[in-house]
Amino acid sequence: MPSTPHRDVWVRADRLWDGVSDRPVDGLRVRVRDGRVAELTTTPPPPSGGDTVELPGCTLLPGFIDCHVHTLDERLDTSSAAYQTLQALPALRTLLACGFTTVRDLGGAHKPLNTALRRAVHEGLVTGPRMLVAPNILSPRGGHADKSPELAERYGVEIGTLADGPDELRRAVRLQARAGADWIKFVASGGFSSPVDGPDDTAYSQAEMDALASTARDLHLPCAAHAFDDESITRAVRAGVRSIEHACLATPSAYGLMAEYGTFLVPTQYAQSYFLARLDDERLWADQPPKMRRAYHRYAEELRVGLRRPAGTDVRIAFGTDAGMFPYAESWREFPTLVGNGLSPLRALRAATGVAAELLSRPDLGRIAPGATADLVALRGDPFQDIDATGRVRWVMQGGRPVHGEERGGG
Repeated sequence: MPSTPHRDVWVRADRLWDGVSDRPVDGLRVRVRDGRVAELTTTPPPPSGGDTVELPGCTLLPGFIDCHVHTLDERLDTSSAAYQTLQALPALRTLLACGFTTVRDLGGAHKPLNTALRRAVHEGLVTGPRMLVAPNILSPRGGHADKSPELAERYGVEIGTLADGPDELRRAVRLQARAGADWIKFVASGGFSSPVDGPDDTAYSQAEMDALASTARDLHLPCAAHAFDDESITRAVRAGVRSIEHACLATPSAYGLMAEYGTFLVPTQYAQSYFLARLDDERLWADQPPKMRRAYHRYAEELRVGLRRPAGTDVRIAFGTDAGMFPYAESWREFPTLVGNGLSPLRALRAATGVAAELLSRPDLGRIAPGATADLVALRGDPFQDIDATGRVRWVMQGGRPVHGEERGGG
């Protein structure tokens, strides 16, 4: 979203965490000017020195970054593009109200609608997090993102961005670039919600992944790979992807390879826990494919063990939720899920700030420091002592503009 020049805003909470330090500190004010952090200081603002925002009882942090969302409801893939786009607007507002000032939208099967949403947010036409996008999810036929294979069998209509073989994949990557991609997203494995394959099926050969990733590199586009098991992760990492999404069935050897190559992990653990905790909820599963429920039953114990593995690794963990698979208002629950699975609160918070910014190559985000983009979120309480404070968002600033919540202050 473009920022407009305005006078200084002075923001103060009981404590501040800058996204870098090991712990928050008390008593610091943040001075914001023209959309950027101008300084951190203990000095009170001068008389008539600008607007003030007082947030007693709160912790001030950098705006959160969610590196894996789907703002377009995939259940509407066969609906009109206009309706699917309009349905995304409440999702964007909800994510922002949850403190997520930046998201990476990893696409869907429809036309590249999220590029239009990205532009609309940037131009201030709609309210939402700033967006980096993969327009679509590249998939083989019969793979995870081949959305309605029965339509192809009966009517010859394919739903999805489907490509088989190195040549088709190179073309698909170039079409994504033409559509305005910031990222290339592809399926390296099947998934739990796949119409045909399963989470331990490998989607592409090494040669196919190599062709895809090298074409993306030629276009200066990083790749994100949907991958659940060791074989799909190994091929994707060796091809040179920047991030692995999910990895919930991975073993220590796959995590060791990711650490060796410097590949980021975006674990999306709440999405898995959401369905595992509701295996007996008939109302939930009435709206889901029966195959998906069977898959979660089959892999339930492997998932529960696998979700605890990343905490014991040196892999760089970037925060991502897979929001859209569950209600957007519950996105914050990724934080306590990560902590419940062994991450420290510090590592979980860094995942959504500094590490996420590093993954996205946005050093101006994920920190509160002079020169950084003024994305701030105030939480009621202290998330270092109570990680559930991440669900108590009181106030949000994006690019120097308050966009959510109320505060005491004046000018």
